[in-house]
Amino acid sequence: MDYKIPSKTRIGHVHLKVSNIEKSLKFYRDLLGFEITQRMGDSAVFLSAGGYHHHIALNTWNSAGAGKASKSGVGLFHAAILYPERTDLARVFKRLQEKDYPITGAADHGVSEAIYLDDPDGNGIELYWDKPGEEWPKSSDGSIQMYTRRLDLDELMKLVKG
Repeated sequence: MDYKIPSKTRIGHVHLKVSNIEKSLKFYRDLLGFEITQRMGDSAVFLSAGGYHHHIALNTWNSAGAGKASKSGVGLFHAAILYPERTDLARVFKRLQEKDYPITGAADHGVSEAIYLDDPDGNGIELYWDKPGEEWPKSSDGSIQMYTRRLDLDELMKLVKG
């Protein structure tokens, strides 16, 4: 293989088909705290963290009133939202608890810590924080060795309990 993608390439945004814009806004804007940067009538909305043009776009162009996303078919497994600091992950987890929003899992992956939940349309969402690269588990040949272990949520919450 001759071509390698540039090392600074990033995935810029996710665009989701949803059944109802207002229901989705209650999750992405009101619960997770994203801000609306643009709205296209009642069929699409673009949301951002920190003033970027958009990190998440939602539309009902082909999905208005549709049922929840299938867990067993092809398609998106989850979209991941990267928080800059472990404390930020703790804060959003505390918010989910305060709002009694159900999570579907939590894991320590060695390279990151993650909390999993579903949006109102059944799309999987991962909220996570990357550990510093020097802490990532590696094999003797230097390759990354991710794993899935239980995330100690009580320990995470100590960051935001005062």
